[in-house]
Amino acid sequence: MVAEIICVGTELLLGNIVNTNAQYISKEMARRGIDLFYHTVVGDNKDRVKEVLEVALKRSDMIIMTGGLGPTKDDLTKEAAASFFGKKLVFDQRQYDHVKEKLESYGIYEMADSQKKQAMVPEDSIVITNPVGLAPGLIMAQGEKAIIMLPGPPKEMKAVFAECCSLFINKLSNQVFVSINIKIKGPDEMPLGEIGEGPVADQLGDLLDSANPTVATYAKEDGVLIRVTASGADREQALVAIKPVVTRIAEILKNKIAWVKEDTD
Repeated sequence: MVAEIICVGTELLLGNIVNTNAQYISKEMARRGIDLFYHTVVGDNKDRVKEVLEVALKRSDMIIMTGGLGPTKDDLTKEAAASFFGKKLVFDQRQYDHVKEKLESYGIYEMADSQKKQAMVPEDSIVITNPVGLAPGLIMAQGEKAIIMLPGPPKEMKAVFAECCSLFINKLSNQVFVSINIKIKGPDEMPLGEIGEGPVADQLGDLLDSANPTVATYAKEDGVLIRVTASGADREQALVAIKPVVTRIAEILKNKIAWVKEDTD
């Protein structure tokens, strides 16, 4: 299973907000053992959204989209996705009732036409109620391809994404990924010539060519981070694969290690 993230929003291209959604979804996909090879950001333009969808669906099985599900004219994600799959938008009473109830909780008792738009969903899609906002999550599947649409605001995205995982995503993979981070002591504790990414990588040698687990080094301001990642049917199996590699790294680097811990961020 190969997934791809498309984040929709001109504000992302202009640098007005940081794209934390892609970072969050990427980590969640890795934990579920789903490969993720591409991130794309596209502005609020229906034709360009369709263009990136066309490219994405040629190389990936599941597209996770964030943003563009609001009530305004430039919120075009579901329209673009529906037209790509040849689906029309239909009225969803449950979603209408949800929007109405949410607005009333805000003290708004008359729904504007733009707000009613949020009750229109692609036909044959799975509609996921947004517990903290108005725009629903949407899952469209056709053949071996799927498009998942999530609200843009991070708090809403995370809440809807969790439900998408329970209903759909978790069923797509039979493996999980687990990572162990190994932090090398910083420049205040070790000579610079011994703690740079290059010297550390040289000492690890062939371990960096390992396939499962994989071993990668990352330069940090306060030293070097080594990440050991393994896949398995469950967390315990992945940890069994990781253990001998972490042990070997500890033998090689000895007193240069500051700490070792599982990556749970």
